[in-house]
Formats: sequence, C-alpha cells, structure tokens
Amino acid sequence: MTGFTIVIPVYNDSTGISETLKSLRKQHHLSRKSEYLVVDNGSTDDTRNVIREYVDKHDHIELLIEDEIQGSYAARNKGIKHATGGVLVFLDANETVDENWLETALKTMEEQDVDYLGCNVELTRPKDTLVGRYNARTGFPVKQYLEKENYAPTCALLVRREVFEDVGLFDSRLISGGDREFGERVHEAGYEQGYAEDATVYHPARTSFESLAKKNFRVGRGFCQKQRYYPDRYGKPGIPPRPDGPSGDDGDAPDSTITRLAFAFLSVAMLACRGLGYYYEFLFGEERDLPAPTR
Repeated sequence: MTGFTIVIPVYNDSTGISETLKSLRKQHHLSRKSEYLVVDNGSTDDTRNVIREYVDKHDHIELLIEDEIQGSYAARNKGIKHATGGVLVFLDANETVDENWLETALKTMEEQDVDYLGCNVELTRPKDTLVGRYNARTGFPVKQYLEKENYAPTCALLVRREVFEDVGLFDSRLISGGDREFGERVHEAGYEQGYAEDATVYHPARTSFESLAKKNFRVGRGFCQKQRYYPDRYGKPGIPPRPDGPSGDDGDAPDSTITRLAFAFLSVAMLACRGLGYYYEFLFGEERDLPAPTR
C-alpha cells in the first residue's frame, strides 16, 4: 500500500477540527504510512492552539499556515505542495470517519485501478431542525456527481500525486466550485475516476436557514467566477446556468404535507440565494490577482 497524506483545511472551527482529528485516530494502524497536514486558513479563534495540541502528541500530524490567500482551495494547495504521500486524501475540518474508512478507500482505489476516487458522504444532523432534514435529504450524491459531472467533492476525495503534477492544483481564485472545475480537468486529461461506496465520511448537515443560505450564496458566486475564468467551459458571465445535474433528492418523501411544502419553499429559497450570489459576483466581483492552476 502506497504512503498517503491527509490534507484538512480549516478556518475558525476549533471544535470541528478536534472532532475530525479524534476520528482519524481510529486509523492508527495506518499511521506509519501517513502524514496529516492541517492547513489553517487565517483563523482568528482558538483553532491553531487546538491543532498544536495534537501536533505535540502525534509525530504524523503537522500544522501548516495559509494566511496570504483566503479560501479553502488555497489551503488545500498549500497542503499539496507540502505533501510527501503518493496518494493525497482530502477531508473537511468538521467530518468524522469509520475505523476502516481509509483502508477501504485505498483498497477500492487499487481494485478499481483509478487515479481519482470519491467516497460516500452521509450527512448527519447535529440538531433535528427542518432545515437540517432538508439539507440531509439533498446533500451529497457523490456517485451521481461522478457519473454526470465527472467530479467528487473535496470533503471526501482521494487523488494520486501524479494527477496534480500533470493537470495542476485547485484553482484558488474560486470561492466555490473548485472541486468540480478540478474534477473536470482530471476527466478531460484522461484519468480514471471511481467511487468508494463502502468508504463513508460523515458530514454534519447545516441546520439553520442562515448557514444553508450562505452556502448557496457562495455557490452562486463560485459559478459566476468559473464563467469569468473559463468562459469556454461554463459560458459568458451574465447568463446564469439553468438548474441541472444531480439534486441529491433521492431519499424518502417527506412524511407530511406541511413538511413537503416547507421543503418546496426551502428549495426555491436556496435557488434564489444561488441567484443572488451569482449576480452579486457578476456586478461587484473582480478578477482575483492570483495565478491560474498550471501543470
């Protein structure tokens, strides 16, 4: 089994990164082959001190700092540049995993003989709210993303080092959607992509309207940015895309008429938030003076 590097970006989430690192301790039987790079992206709370406590206790955990560029893709790129593993594994700083998650994912990568692997993502509900139930139902259909759009989210992704050496890093100019843009580049370059259904990552659902709205606003901004930087692939800025692709809405139907109506309202509201984000970026956004991803 090849050595691997786990890259985890974090910003102002001391509780989340602590839960993730605790969860990763279950992979102790792989620790001799691993390094964990936690990349702090300019946190202003106690996050760095929490990470340092883990660094002091575990030789394979390292803290990196990305203060120059604000954005999760810049933080991931910092980790990639410092990584020594042959396989790079990406998680978010608020996730947990099963004891055999990484072993299963690496085994699947070898069995499928792929260069880029998405894992199953299961949304959990820290609090039982209507928004949380809606988000859990519409969250991360990773298999559909791979089949229809040729990418997997960076919250549960494995990529061989040589892929980055060939197609370049994540596009740090993007506030959102960089996982899809990178996955499409990987696919266009002819690398094999796969899905590990039995390797599950647990991601907390957003349980408040505000947090879910902010995410969708950011998604809208990210799509406008992709049009700005890649008009040949995504169309000219000013014309937002029609809603398409997998919705993730494959769960059981809501159990009451009131819930169905509430879900319908949330669906329309989140679509509106994406539209607002798109036109905010179109009217007020500017090109970020950062280098484009290169080979």
